[in-house]
Amino acid sequence: MTATAATTIAVGDLLLEMLAIPSPTGSEWRVAGALRDRLAGAGFEAEIDPAGNVVAGWGDGSREVMLLGHLDTVPGTIPPRREAGRIFGRGSVDAKGPLAAAIAAVSRQPRSGPGRFTVIGCVDEEGDSRGARQVATRPSPAALIVLEPSGWEALTVGYRGIVRAELRIEDALRHRAAPESTVADRLVALLARLRAQLDERGAGRSPFHRADLRVTGLEVQDTGLRETAVARIQFRLPPDLGSASLLDWLDGERGEAELLVQFATDAVHTRRDSRVARALTRAIRHQGGAPRHKVKTGTADMNLLVPRWGCPAVAYGPGDSHLDHTPEEAVDVAELERAVAVLDGALEELSR
Repeated sequence: MTATAATTIAVGDLLLEMLAIPSPTGSEWRVAGALRDRLAGAGFEAEIDPAGNVVAGWGDGSREVMLLGHLDTVPGTIPPRREAGRIFGRGSVDAKGPLAAAIAAVSRQPRSGPGRFTVIGCVDEEGDSRGARQVATRPSPAALIVLEPSGWEALTVGYRGIVRAELRIEDALRHRAAPESTVADRLVALLARLRAQLDERGAGRSPFHRADLRVTGLEVQDTGLRETAVARIQFRLPPDLGSASLLDWLDGERGEAELLVQFATDAVHTRRDSRVARALTRAIRHQGGAPRHKVKTGTADMNLLVPRWGCPAVAYGPGDSHLDHTPEEAVDVAELERAVAVLDGALEELSR
């Protein structure tokens, strides 16, 4: 690369700086401000957009390659530290590590050339994707790399969709010794029936091609005269079951329960032979890796942006996604640096 040593960014140092500022969903403003200032000092054209995303530009070419990650994390404190060749901290894998790797790789690219790189650190990815919805108002880039952990040798080409909702049953309060079922009884029975139907539909399918129901919270509210049972739920959706179809089915099965939908997005699956996938595959091989393609059972901002833009896209980043959201979240420094080298090579090809 022709970028000078003075402009390049050390990925481990940057990641530790980002991890030192807690940023659970809804509280990203401090890390956003610090990252904007850090990038501006390194020569990026950096700003914070109306949603609170950090948007940083590098280069002045006509072909835009966007690298989009997220600043927010799930709750939980893991003291940031570098220890035994690993960097620990909440977000080290999901997904400050991949974002730091992308920033370091972009800082190695020449400022003048055919390419133009836009790095975005979104807010609210672990919530309702408010940051990505703001980004979706921009024109489509020529290529999109979503910065999520895939492991340095792998690309992610598919994510399941998601529907987040509440089911509620309300009725007059009855004595607990009465023969009638409580609202909680009825809601639990409904959830069991919905799960059994989805399990039957998905029998014999891979996890990516199954629809799952997860109950993330249960609560009973008692006013003394009436009681309400509330279940917070998530459906994960395969490519052949859109959120509209899932909600139509749920509307016919929910019976007396009230349904409140909070967020919905469909599954996404991108081409393995797209220009961006081929560039990353070649760069992985160049670093001595054996590239492979993954599909994931979770959901990412790629689900929202790819249908809107239709541009070539994959997800890529260092880290073991099995450590997402866990108390053991950490990333190998060697893997971080290998991912920087992979992204560096891929960006050089994509900018041409």
